[in-house]
Amino acid sequence: MSDTPTLFSTQRLGALTLPNRIVMAPLTRCRAGEGNVPTPLAALYYAQRASAGLIVSEATQIVPEGQGYPSTPGIHSDAQVAGWRRVTDAVHAAGGRMFLQLWHVGRISHQTFQPGEALPVAPSAIAAAGQAMTRLGMQDHPVPRALELAELPGVVESYAMATRRALAAGFDGVEIHAANGYLLDQFLRDKSNQRSDAYGGSIANRIRLLDEVVSAVTAVAGEGRVGVRLSPENTFNDIDDSDPQALFHAVATMLRGRVEYLHVVEGEDRKTTGEPRVDYGSLRTAFGGTYMACCNYTPERAAAALEAGHADLVAFGRLYLGNPDLVTRIRLGLPLTRSDAKTWYGGAAKGYTDYPVASTLEG
Repeated sequence: MSDTPTLFSTQRLGALTLPNRIVMAPLTRCRAGEGNVPTPLAALYYAQRASAGLIVSEATQIVPEGQGYPSTPGIHSDAQVAGWRRVTDAVHAAGGRMFLQLWHVGRISHQTFQPGEALPVAPSAIAAAGQAMTRLGMQDHPVPRALELAELPGVVESYAMATRRALAAGFDGVEIHAANGYLLDQFLRDKSNQRSDAYGGSIANRIRLLDEVVSAVTAVAGEGRVGVRLSPENTFNDIDDSDPQALFHAVATMLRGRVEYLHVVEGEDRKTTGEPRVDYGSLRTAFGGTYMACCNYTPERAAAALEAGHADLVAFGRLYLGNPDLVTRIRLGLPLTRSDAKTWYGGAAKGYTDYPVASTLEG
């Protein structure tokens, strides 16, 4: 019998045994209810996709200041914990496993989302190019307020508190969102981080906040319950770095032996690029643990990546929008449903929980 892994091989992840290596990637849907509380419809949506080896929730703000889009869920109030508990109960009842993604958008926000309409915070007072999606329509990103040195321990503690709430809500673990141009990624990259203190300048300084967040989150969650998401080449949200290979090799090395998995957006999330600026194989080697690959993978490319030893798990994003039974469809070679982009963000059941499942049961 071959030991070569396939999409349908089991995989240990901390105390969990994943029944397959297909992961549902975090997907923002902008459908939270009043108070940014997940709705019963969200419980149905995630339970429909519980056959995934692992579900990573949509990005979830850890504090009110961390919000950057309308109707995105939080994990900083008792009502939000209760809403997420309905979700995790439904996923577990359907046989699934689920991590919560911890999110702070930093400068990718707008005053209309901030308590007291204050400025968003960031490592440096540098506005991101582009616009924020607000309830008043698209608005230019403002020049953010640079976080003061004395505020950073509070930022770290907010990740720890969010982790406590996530575990109280029944999640199997948490994923630290350090990708896609949001707060922790803003500290990592030298385009957005131009600080002159212990959190800016050198690579060792720029990875310091993520290092401290990892320590705080793992102290709360315990062994085997924490992952980290990175996007070394993604320039979404006006993010970039002058030497992503050196930076993210240092990050992967710093994370080695400290978190259960490394979730990597390999390339640009929304387009195809030319020659890669990062050797992802070297990041996997530097990390040394479970490596989850993501970025426009097809089932065929995912199977090849596992066979070649490039990855241990593969996360699928947009394919999960229209295919709640993606595992079954891939296993049986059934056609995949194309999702309706007009219903990706906001709305109710249409384009959310009404996609059909294959009538043929998984064998």
